[in-house]
Amino acid sequence: MSQSGTRPFRKPLAACCGALVLGAPLTACGASTADPHAKEITVYSADGLKSEQGDGFYDTVFKDFEKKTGIKVDYVESGSGAAVQRLARERANTKADVVVTLPPFIQQADGKGLLDAYRPEGADRVAAADKEPSGKWTSIVNNYFCFIYNNKELKQPPATWQDLLDAKFRNKLQYSTPGVAGDGTAVLIKALHDFGGRGPALSFLKKLQANNVGPSSSTGQLAPKTDKGELLVANGDVQMNYANMQSMPHQGIFFPAARPGAEPTTFALPYAAGLVKNAPHRANAQKFLDYLLSAPVQRQVSSVGGGFPARTDIDPTDPHATALAKIMKNVKIFHPDWKSIDKNLAAYVAAWKGATGG
Repeated sequence: MSQSGTRPFRKPLAACCGALVLGAPLTACGASTADPHAKEITVYSADGLKSEQGDGFYDTVFKDFEKKTGIKVDYVESGSGAAVQRLARERANTKADVVVTLPPFIQQADGKGLLDAYRPEGADRVAAADKEPSGKWTSIVNNYFCFIYNNKELKQPPATWQDLLDAKFRNKLQYSTPGVAGDGTAVLIKALHDFGGRGPALSFLKKLQANNVGPSSSTGQLAPKTDKGELLVANGDVQMNYANMQSMPHQGIFFPAARPGAEPTTFALPYAAGLVKNAPHRANAQKFLDYLLSAPVQRQVSSVGGGFPARTDIDPTDPHATALAKIMKNVKIFHPDWKSIDKNLAAYVAAWKGATGG
């Protein structure tokens, strides 16, 4: 996938890599022991935008932001749900300044009162569906849910959900855990849409469990297993899996259809950023959010990050943007009701656990 004039991509870090040791004593509710004048910020983020080789989107953005402002970015990576859970646990002694996570977990963070309103510069160029009206969060990298397959072992990807029930996928299929991983929750959301409701979706996922290896807290861990052939099919997202194709050439992206003859479907699963309530370095965090939505950084979303710009006025033409457009061609995009999903997420996950034993 490497193209002349663009940077090669590498696989993203697995969840929880690079976590900081944060052991400050508790203080008053919402307070922090951090120095508000320190030239630093702490970012809690879902995995997918940083690379082990140091040439991913976050690697570039963090380095350039520090060079431009003198503000160092301390990075803590986890699954989408885990990031929000950590914010909630630390509410009495806030450590993070910015959180970046996927739907419906950014909505969950807002619902728990963990975010403060801030509209970054450039947010007016982000589509209404990709930001919270009062400024609690804004998408910074657009993205889409997908599945991946080992394109060395399989000549063609599975066309439909039903194809995944084939015995050849027994102990060769795995998806990350709904309620813990953003992409794992996306499996459940797509099934609810494609099968037309909770009953038929859970009935299918119960059948699929016969082939499923088991739970995984991180979607990022599944790509190398698929590339090596340990798995034939796994879940993922377009940005993360496209970005690591250089180092994992035996994975292909696909979108299963609901039934034979139906269109393949997916939905937007953007990385959304919010200012953490009682952020210890609020001013620095605001500068960072402004920087993420600046036009130069948004133009790097495809060329460096393998994703889709959040700003509608940025129309990249680099080779990676062209390749991404080809991947999305003829795929039907549906639009989840995120408010409803956020409201019912606990019930959906509980029902999934009941059906699958997960």
